[in-house]
Amino acid sequence: MEHSVFEDILRRGESTTIEFKRCGSRPERDSLETICSFANRNGGSLFLGVTDSGEIQGIPYQNLLEIERNLINCTCNPDLFNMPPSLEFEQIEYGGQWVLRVWVPPTQGVYRFKGRVYDRLADADIVLKADTQIASLYLRKYSIFTEQHIFPHLRIEDLEPGLIDKCRQIASSRRPGHPWAEMDDMELLRSAQLYTRDIETGAEGLNRAAALLLGRREVVLAACPAYKTDAVFRERQADRYDDRETVRDNLVTAYGTLRDFCAKHLLDPFYLEGDRRVSVRDIVVREMVSNTLIHREFTSPFPAKLIIDESGFRTENASRALFEGRLTLSDFNPMPKNPIIASFFTQIGYAEELGSGLRNLEKYSKALLGADPVLSEGDVFVAQIPRKKGLAEGDRASGALKENTRLAVLALLEERGALSAGDVAAELHITSKTAAKYLKGLASDGLAETDGNVRTRRYFWAG
Repeated sequence: MEHSVFEDILRRGESTTIEFKRCGSRPERDSLETICSFANRNGGSLFLGVTDSGEIQGIPYQNLLEIERNLINCTCNPDLFNMPPSLEFEQIEYGGQWVLRVWVPPTQGVYRFKGRVYDRLADADIVLKADTQIASLYLRKYSIFTEQHIFPHLRIEDLEPGLIDKCRQIASSRRPGHPWAEMDDMELLRSAQLYTRDIETGAEGLNRAAALLLGRREVVLAACPAYKTDAVFRERQADRYDDRETVRDNLVTAYGTLRDFCAKHLLDPFYLEGDRRVSVRDIVVREMVSNTLIHREFTSPFPAKLIIDESGFRTENASRALFEGRLTLSDFNPMPKNPIIASFFTQIGYAEELGSGLRNLEKYSKALLGADPVLSEGDVFVAQIPRKKGLAEGDRASGALKENTRLAVLALLEERGALSAGDVAAELHITSKTAAKYLKGLASDGLAETDGNVRTRRYFWAG
């Protein structure tokens, strides 16, 4: 390890994947607990000979090899570990002192130290005691997508009547010549990988993805008893809600319900992209809603949430992550949680290709609520668009967006010839007060003329 990299680690301190421990002639018990928690999470590096604050205490050089042997003996001891985690060692000489780096790579197994399951939370090693916590850990480590689980007794008759045909029509209208147009229901289900065969067990039938996407409500809840999305709108008070929708329908139906809920409680500011108006609200809502419906671990008991309040717009849902921390475009490597469900949503236009969601949120969130999105991956995936402080409800535009609105008012005035503030407000989905402000500005610039008093005032194109 280069000294500059090591210095950066010391400066940043302990985290989900970094731990510092003092060490004398042999490692202490807490070092073994950290190794267990790293193995159960995303792997990590344990630096022996460093204090919690990142100060190098050092290890006598003659003790390094013995410490490595001791760690190998302990991790291979069945009385301590249920199975030996992989370890790699690196001896680091820095400033005349020695530090031993113990790297624990991520693996698929679930490890126990002295019969206890340890997991890594931030910079702490925690013991998992509840059955739900341990089940969630197994689920995270399990490599097979749970959407692929086959229900041999699930029949086409158990799916929502008419929903397959509705999806067929949507796909065909979006893309003329779509292959679904010529398929019967069973052919479509097979093509969409909703009816599959397990080549290992021989089981064949509709899978969990089919139940979730197209099933009747009772079928959805039988396939995933804990599944629901709780949509909440709060105007001001944090301990109550002004509107609420608990959604437990299939994903196709749920998408429309959640989209309409967001449209009811989020304004759609005017936004021009070139000379074309773009609905930033519809784009952002589509990405937020489709993400929380697609990239979710449906067998988890954690209920998904969609919340709109004074702080902004956010979603939370259970995830099965290989990475923990904030997501950015620079280091984002998209990995589908449910590729079958994601593909189906893409075919019917409820989502775009993998990875486009983050790009769209980065591009349009600021125009909607005045701030960039914040996305955090972990056992719970959180997507949040903060509302910029001081952003008025009736006029969320700022900077380039304000200029877009001004140009839109000017273009509308040129097209219609004469307008009132109410006409502009209705057309551009802004308040009458905001519309009047832009119209007065155009009049001050000599681009519009006025007639009438305050109540009857109209503005005329002066070009």
